[in-house]
Amino acid sequence: MTQLPLRAQLASALGRTAATLSRVTGRGDGSVIGGRVGLMLEPDLLRKLAADRKLVLVSATNGKTTTTRLITSALQELGEVATNAFGANMPAGHVSALSHAKQAPLAVLEVDEKYLPEVLDTTGASVVVLMNLSRDQMDRAAEIWLLAQKWQRALTGKNTHVIANCDDPLVTWGASTASRVTWVSCGQPWKEDSWCCPRCGGPLDRKGDDWACRECSFRRPEPAWLLDDDAVIDPARRRWVLDLQLPGRANRANAAIALATSEAFGLPVERALPRLREVRSVAGRYTTVERDGRALRLLLAKNPAGWLEAFEVSDPSLPIILSVNAQGPDGRDTSWLWDVDYRVLRGRPVYVTGERRLDLALRLDVAEVPFQLCDTFEAAVNLRPPGRVDVIANYTAFQRIRAEFGRAV
Repeated sequence: MTQLPLRAQLASALGRTAATLSRVTGRGDGSVIGGRVGLMLEPDLLRKLAADRKLVLVSATNGKTTTTRLITSALQELGEVATNAFGANMPAGHVSALSHAKQAPLAVLEVDEKYLPEVLDTTGASVVVLMNLSRDQMDRAAEIWLLAQKWQRALTGKNTHVIANCDDPLVTWGASTASRVTWVSCGQPWKEDSWCCPRCGGPLDRKGDDWACRECSFRRPEPAWLLDDDAVIDPARRRWVLDLQLPGRANRANAAIALATSEAFGLPVERALPRLREVRSVAGRYTTVERDGRALRLLLAKNPAGWLEAFEVSDPSLPIILSVNAQGPDGRDTSWLWDVDYRVLRGRPVYVTGERRLDLALRLDVAEVPFQLCDTFEAAVNLRPPGRVDVIANYTAFQRIRAEFGRAV
């Protein structure tokens, strides 16, 4: 790695100190404050820290943190990897991650969809991973077709290798201007945001994961990689059984993307896949924690597509606690709750908590799902006898629960 200029070295060192103080004083994990301090002292710090590294940027509405973890785990086969493991996915978080692994020749960074053009331009990343686009944080984010359009513009003229999910029409459109694309078919269970062609506005004909516009030539590209139930089929048409510890179809899709990305770095499946199988939880997601004889499995769901995935992982035989907030990181607009089909919860004991528990309670009442309203998460837990319980929470509610258990990873 090239030696950083003195100002950048100082900014990076002070940022790491701020991050350490944040952790020691219990104010947070330091993954944001350290980067903010560094950028205040050296506004071009991200560019300087990214120089001379082989860098992957991972962006999507759902699954960014998990896919970043899986790619990082695989690429560690090649050497040290810098990464923002806890999901601080804006420039301050990227600076903090790169500062803490100054000599790592590889870096895998989760990037907020809205910030991807800026971060790509700043870092000159050689690989970009694009997985899905759906409605999220509607008070903050633009319409998702505008995000896809920004991706298009950001990739135009760049010598960037894109790994993209061809089953999502918006992602396909967003990646269409890239100089090189590896298409991966990993599914799109949530289709409510992509029934119209992003190129011309015409209707899309959809059959399974295949799709094509009726009114123009825009259609699903032929994938090089294919998720096939519990296995991945590679470009040589070899079938690899995934056998992951992470549960659910969404994580198998994330693994398919991770394997395609690993190959872009020259890492074959037979070396990457064992690394993916070692991952058991991601920043608290899928972790089971204990409290007074109750085994609580923590699931994150931030938007309608995420709730669909969480329901697929959740055990229908278990009671379930639902917690919803509407702070800045969540988006303050909770109207998306009405896009989630909660009828799947009928017949289960359901407990509702969080700052916006009344919003969720109304939605469940309309869906005719019986529930019990609880003032706090602790009160909801105490209503259950010892045994297993599933917990689904959106972002800040999830982080608050996780903090109660010592930020379980």
